[in-house]
Amino acid sequence: MKMQGRTVPYRKFHRSHKRCDATLTGKRAVRDDVSAESSTGSPDRLSLMEVRLQAQEDEITLLKSSLADALRKLRLHEQQIPLLKQQLIAVNPAAARVLNHSCYVDGFSKPCRLSTSSLDGFHHTSNRVRRNSEKSKDSQDKTKQRLSKKAASSTNLLTRSPSLESRAKDLISSTDDLCVELPIYESLINASHIHPWIQNNNGSQGSRRGTQNQSIKMFIRGRPITMYIPSNILNYEELKMDLPSQKLDLDWVYGYRGRDCRANLYLLPSGEAVYFIACVVVLYHISNQTQRHYRKHTDCVRCLAIHPDKVRVASGQTAGVDKDGKPLQPFVHIWDSNTLVTLQQIGLGTFERGVGSVAFSNSDAGTFLCVIDDSNEHMLSVWDWNKNIKHAEVKSTNEAVLAVEFSPTDTNNIISCGKSHVYFWTMSAGTVTKKQGIFGKYKKPKFIMCFVFSLTGDVLTGDSEGNILTWGKSAADIKTLGKGAKETFQIMKQTRAHEGSVFTMCVLQGGAILSGGGKDRKIIRWSADLAPERECEIPEKFGAVRTIADVDGDELLVGTTRNAILRGTFSDGFVAIVQGHLDEMWGLATHPSQNIFLTCGNDRLVCVWNAEDHKLDWCTTLEESGLCADFCPNGALVSVGLSTGRWVVLDLQTKEVVSDLTDGNEQLSVMRYSPDGSFLAVGSHDNFIYIYNVTEGGRRYTRFGKCTGHSSFITHLDWSKDGKYIMSNSGDYEILYWDVASGCKLLRNRFESKDREWASYTCVLGFHVMGVWLEGSDGTDINALCRSHSERMVAVADDFCKVHLFQYPCPKPKAPSYKYEGHGSHVTNVRFTHKDIHLLSLGGKDTCILQWRVKGAGTGDHKEHLASSSSVCSSSSSPENGT
Repeated sequence: MKMQGRTVPYRKFHRSHKRCDATLTGKRAVRDDVSAESSTGSPDRLSLMEVRLQAQEDEITLLKSSLADALRKLRLHEQQIPLLKQQLIAVNPAAARVLNHSCYVDGFSKPCRLSTSSLDGFHHTSNRVRRNSEKSKDSQDKTKQRLSKKAASSTNLLTRSPSLESRAKDLISSTDDLCVELPIYESLINASHIHPWIQNNNGSQGSRRGTQNQSIKMFIRGRPITMYIPSNILNYEELKMDLPSQKLDLDWVYGYRGRDCRANLYLLPSGEAVYFIACVVVLYHISNQTQRHYRKHTDCVRCLAIHPDKVRVASGQTAGVDKDGKPLQPFVHIWDSNTLVTLQQIGLGTFERGVGSVAFSNSDAGTFLCVIDDSNEHMLSVWDWNKNIKHAEVKSTNEAVLAVEFSPTDTNNIISCGKSHVYFWTMSAGTVTKKQGIFGKYKKPKFIMCFVFSLTGDVLTGDSEGNILTWGKSAADIKTLGKGAKETFQIMKQTRAHEGSVFTMCVLQGGAILSGGGKDRKIIRWSADLAPERECEIPEKFGAVRTIADVDGDELLVGTTRNAILRGTFSDGFVAIVQGHLDEMWGLATHPSQNIFLTCGNDRLVCVWNAEDHKLDWCTTLEESGLCADFCPNGALVSVGLSTGRWVVLDLQTKEVVSDLTDGNEQLSVMRYSPDGSFLAVGSHDNFIYIYNVTEGGRRYTRFGKCTGHSSFITHLDWSKDGKYIMSNSGDYEILYWDVASGCKLLRNRFESKDREWASYTCVLGFHVMGVWLEGSDGTDINALCRSHSERMVAVADDFCKVHLFQYPCPKPKAPSYKYEGHGSHVTNVRFTHKDIHLLSLGGKDTCILQWRVKGAGTGDHKEHLASSSSVCSSSSSPENGT
């Protein structure tokens, strides 16, 4: 749970798409992307109640999964006892009778401890068991009754919040004791050494590990996860982890934040459009189609202002939080757009929650900067930014503030507008006073959305009623206001402009005025005296007009509410030069042989992007949210899993749906084709993995089987290189293995899978990626990971806005990594392109796609053995930033 300022505005509370009973412990982000109209935040008390509720849900989830785990272990024990008895009969019939007598009580079994020295001592152990059989029988009855009551009353238990987690750990311990004895029996029968099981039931939080020869236990939220060490690791303790030989450079940023931010698009004299998304300010050269990036912000950028010299830029950000949920401090950066060098940082420790609006003064060559923050009072402050000196500060209003500007002719005059107000500020001798605009006989709109200064000196405002209001000074009405009344700012003229809100206004060089509409999506050109001259309408798929930037008086740049930037003219129309998603994204897949990738999310859009040309190839809208996807190995089709249990297969050429199926009624979390494309595995939130036979080049799908055994929703899965086995993770931190070729059979002995090679590695839990988990992780801190095709590195998407790059394999704790910033919310997914040239990462609520270029050592051989890691030098720390 993240906090900003004094409130907790859900940074990592819930995923926006539905979760089942285990909600990934409620740590998914709902970022601070609410509009300025609702920037006052939610009450502290409500936030604290949400934290407590989520903590209880976490405990309930852990107990439910542990209880299911315990019952599954009991069933496994019952299934293996008959086989054990048959094996013992061949060795010693008398011992088998003793075992049958002592191990079964009304269908429940408890293995007795036997000597592990050799078969010669077996008769002695059998006699001891026979002598104590009556005592054993009584204890078994009690054990049966205790576990039966726990299973029968699980519903009641789940409603109790105190000590749920500790009870779950006790239950795990008791069932571990039952199951640990089976290898002892097997060892006696085969006259071989005992398999070394690690019994470390330390219930402490975090990721402390214990090692002993062939297996190692990793603890997440007190739950032990056993990892089996591959045979080629001779001495696990001597393995040393190092930084990967490759690094990442930010290559391209897809998307634009137009859905809830204003005045966020400008054109520089260099020919670059400057705008922002997530934590990055993008400088996109329209003609050359290249990007540069200003990346010094630590959280989402919310506002921009261009200095009168058209070179320097001011950008303000939200406060953000650290990984422990503690609020960070927002600030404003002033930087040089030519060199991307930061010139000044102002306001650190002054602003609260975030910076909502910034503006440079004009009449004095940009000496001052006005800032309005997102605190409850929306503090207005004026800074001599070169000297980092605050000249004045005053409370603005408790209502939302949408825009602020200096008068172009007088630095001492400032105007701000927002919900139900327009204020005219005067700065004098370090103090700022305000006068409220008087609406008089005109209807007071709910919002004053924007304003401009006309070349005639008038102030023109656009409101939520679709009107443009012309304001001017008026002599005081002594009859109404009494003696001593001062001049006021009143409406001189009202002009009907748009249907719906007037979102933006822009003054052209010749004095003409442009206005952009919300509901009608129109751009209207007005003369200086507000006579309409020309108009056009942007396509509906791009949304409403958010902001307008003048290019040369004829050509325009238009930012829209559906996160697109358009370029065009009144006569020729507009085309999109920047596009992006509209809501949280989760699905990401890269093409097996081309530099293209697919994204999908809660906005129901499925987008196919070209990583070389940095463009959107095509986009289609589905009926439901798309949450996962995978390309067919032949590269001609792609499967997309939806939020309702439905999944579709799309033809990349025709964009048509060639197959439409449904598995269950809960959301799908992972789609994965086998390496040869003959099978498709579909992981669902109903705890099942559905397996399909794939024929006709990926166009025909028939149900082959269903993998049943997980006690929580499926989160990740991978196929083995031979296409016969699956490794899967679930929401309760479980690792299971499946023999698909033998009929989707659950492999009970996970030890047998320790040396299996995997075609891909996206499971976040496994021996090869243990080291990516930080100390104190709670199991949901890592949303996704992906091994490179060269098998030399692994990229990780975490809940703290970071992308990590680790060496692969990474089986040791505290492994060093390169950390990369840029996202402004939890990172939901990462994938390498087919030749490891690029890495793609998805932001959640920031709706941002970052494309990173992989640089450094070549990918080399596609096989890198674990044992080679033992010769790598260790590194005790990791850089803060990989750039």
